[in-house]
Amino acid sequence: MTERATTDSGFARLVSLACHDLRTPLATIGGFAKTLNRAGELDGPSGHFVELIDAAAEQMTGLLELLGLAARIEGGRYGPALTPADTLALASHGPPFVHATGVGAEVETDGPAVALSLAALGTAAARHGGVDEVTWTVDGRNLSLAPVNADAAPVLLGTAPKDLGSLVAVRTLGALGVSVELDVETLRVVF
Repeated sequence: MTERATTDSGFARLVSLACHDLRTPLATIGGFAKTLNRAGELDGPSGHFVELIDAAAEQMTGLLELLGLAARIEGGRYGPALTPADTLALASHGPPFVHATGVGAEVETDGPAVALSLAALGTAAARHGGVDEVTWTVDGRNLSLAPVNADAAPVLLGTAPKDLGSLVAVRTLGALGVSVELDVETLRVVF
């Protein structure tokens, strides 16, 4: 059993190192794409292609952040800096199709990781559920995400590994002592 734990930890360190090393060339790609966009010298398809490159670089940066976080959790090296954060504010960091409503409460948590996790869960619920929008309803320390249909539910719970964001989100929230459960067509997150 000890040998397996060492191998897993070694693999987690390898993934962390790869994420770190990939950030530099990715930052170069994103930086040059932004520079070309700001210069405004590219018209038509070329300008559009540079915008796509910039958007893809940002998306890859987010995926590397998720993968690095997962590697730290799996390797036992996740030492979150706990700071005060409002639960409504944390649920409000998602893309435009992930809404947040209600009244939040202050919790001590890893705010950036939780905001990233909640956004990932909302995105996965919409994408894998085939719906145009989803809503986090916040009642203090209790958050409810709906709708979560039968197609999205196993993805959000991690039993159908189809979405990196939701897989990392469930691990991150669990590492922070936050519960994640499915209640019919609603995902419940309790701090």
